[in-house]
Amino acid sequence: MVASVEMYLDERASRRIRVLWDQLEELGVQSLRTPHDGRHRPHVALAVARRLDPEAVAAALAGTRVAEPLRLNFQFAGVFVGRVVFLGPAPTPALIEHQARIHGLLAAAGMASLPLYSPGEWVPHSTVSMRVPRPLLTEALRRCLESLPIEATVTRAAVADYARDIFREMP
Repeated sequence: MVASVEMYLDERASRRIRVLWDQLEELGVQSLRTPHDGRHRPHVALAVARRLDPEAVAAALAGTRVAEPLRLNFQFAGVFVGRVVFLGPAPTPALIEHQARIHGLLAAAGMASLPLYSPGEWVPHSTVSMRVPRPLLTEALRRCLESLPIEATVTRAAVADYARDIFREMP
């Protein structure tokens, strides 16, 4: 189980990613549409931890705009270890600096992210499937690449822990 500080995308970009989720589901690949009663939204996570107390996160990030209206340009698809498939936005200086700022504020308040979300290690991404079956991996990646590019603007943010039914909007 994990919790995350997530940035959500504008409606047009979210709709395009949801179409991709549907295409993957039709292929036999479980997308993020399915887990946790379909509560996932297309997003980019800035910090991920085993647990996050939304009140403590809000206090640590007080005065900081998590939903910074960043422009994201999803230009590539990739695979993390474990056959986790994702879409990747260009890692602009503004995006990298924003993630490092959020990470630093949480760390200063004693909330450590998983190591892969540390500045310098973090790969900006929007996960589309958590475990693609090996025989479907090539086709899933082809579908992802066909959906690109996707231009997006960050419009909202939240602390989310779907397994524990926690969802708190952040400024």
